[in-house]
Amino acid sequence: MARSSFYPPVEPFRRARLQVSPLHEIYYEVSGNPDGKPVVVCHGGPGGGSTPSMRRYFDPEHYKIVLFDQRGCGRSMPHAELRENTTWDLVADMEQLRRNLGIERWQVFGGSWGSTLALAYALTHPTRVSELVLRGIFTLRRSELLWFYQEGANWIFPEEWQDFLAPIPEAERGDMMDAYRKRLTGDDERAKLEAAKAWAVWEGSTVSLHPNRERMDSFAGERFALAFARIENHYFTNGGFFDADDWIIANGGKLAGIPGTIVQGRYDVVTPMKSAFELHNAWPGSILKVIPDAGHAASEPGIVKALIEATDLYAKD
Repeated sequence: MARSSFYPPVEPFRRARLQVSPLHEIYYEVSGNPDGKPVVVCHGGPGGGSTPSMRRYFDPEHYKIVLFDQRGCGRSMPHAELRENTTWDLVADMEQLRRNLGIERWQVFGGSWGSTLALAYALTHPTRVSELVLRGIFTLRRSELLWFYQEGANWIFPEEWQDFLAPIPEAERGDMMDAYRKRLTGDDERAKLEAAKAWAVWEGSTVSLHPNRERMDSFAGERFALAFARIENHYFTNGGFFDADDWIIANGGKLAGIPGTIVQGRYDVVTPMKSAFELHNAWPGSILKVIPDAGHAASEPGIVKALIEATDLYAKD
């Protein structure tokens, strides 16, 4: 019988930091079966950090589960740092981590921004990827960013949008991402923190089909919000550091031969389904599972069930 809920909590058997540049040191951990099938988890954001619940999408008897905090967030150091922090730095970090752990190939698992990073890694190092398990597809195209930060999602969440607008004077609201950039990278620490909290809470308020007060409160925490908002805005105002706006979809055909499952909430407001549908059409052999009663959050029951079905399926390979 297929499993429909999280695997039980499991504690890491290894926790460490890896120096990936003279400036950056990333935290990573390994749990599950030391001799199991390797999987690496790409967390969201960018800037979100990994959480213990991310270990629970995998059967710990079959998987060697690798979590890491991307540059500048979670337990990685220095905190909220934007220098030497690009998509390609993170792809290189993943390769350095893989080699450090002595892993030949691994499954790559990621949702939201984690799906972006997983795809960028797979397109750069396809021979190192056994499968992709992705959720809430985000390709960081300008249209996706404008939908969520300028015009689109605000029609569905007008009350929350009002709070997102609050730190920005009306004269600057024609480009919300740039207005936030000025505050998140400025010298006024009070304005920086106010902007960080508003940015983070906007996303935390819109990710699930049903509101989750605990999540919204966690997004408003000062340490989390500062890294999350600064790093997201840094990536988004720089177009993800991709050569072209549609780089991922345009290169989707190169994923042929990599087995993969895409899990997408039908009512995902943060990363709407259009991108998942287009990626599925561009990626030969991919499986698309649309969850009819879910939004964006990885913790929604239908999404949890579909992700675990995928990792259970690939555990056998």
